Amino acid sequence: MIDQRRRRMLDEMGLTVWRSRARPGQPVSETAPAEPGGDWSSLIASIEACQRCPLHATRQRAVPGVGDPAARLMIIGEAPGAEEDRRGEPFVGRAGQLLDAMLAAMGLDRQQDVFITNVVKSRPPENRDPTAEEIAACRPWLDAQLALIQPGVILAVGKIAAQSLTGSRQAMGRLRDQWHRFGDTGIPLRATYHPAYLLRRPDAKARAWADLVAVRRALRGASA
Repeated sequence: MIDQRRRRMLDEMGLTVWRSRARPGQPVSETAPAEPGGDWSSLIASIEACQRCPLHATRQRAVPGVGDPAARLMIIGEAPGAEEDRRGEPFVGRAGQLLDAMLAAMGLDRQQDVFITNVVKSRPPENRDPTAEEIAACRPWLDAQLALIQPGVILAVGKIAAQSLTGSRQAMGRLRDQWHRFGDTGIPLRATYHPAYLLRRPDAKARAWADLVAVRRALRGASA
């Protein structure tokens, strides 16, 4: 169930709540409503038209996310890069390929039972880190996605996403390897290294895999 605060937030944004699972073997794209009359497509359209912060003036495309709107696992990064900005999809290129391989090792993929997005939906110029103001401006969209998807587990990838979602200023080395609870919802949240970081530091892959194993166990426990 969605708590009253999130339900009120969705009402204020003109979005009503639905819950629908895709039929087996039929993934739902980020641009398609899960069912006729559902409001997922309305939320995506609102994100794509958003002008809440100056990033809208320099982006090519907003990047709402990709995957299953009824996912058990929600993966949240920091912000789109140049290729993501061009294609309108998060985590593409080499980092995206590594993320896909990590998901495959967990028995998952980005189109079914997983939804991938960022705390900021538009690319910061020159791939700089998003500012606190940009993160705050985008936060209502992320909250709306979380309220509609209602994931069982959140995986925050990268320091900025982890700090934003946990409210902590600790380094990734301290944030990972433990469970957090996300906001008022209490959704279990795990933090791990960004795939781009793992490409630069292959020695960290074993630690990242330990985080993914913990997430996989949590997902199995939630579905048991």
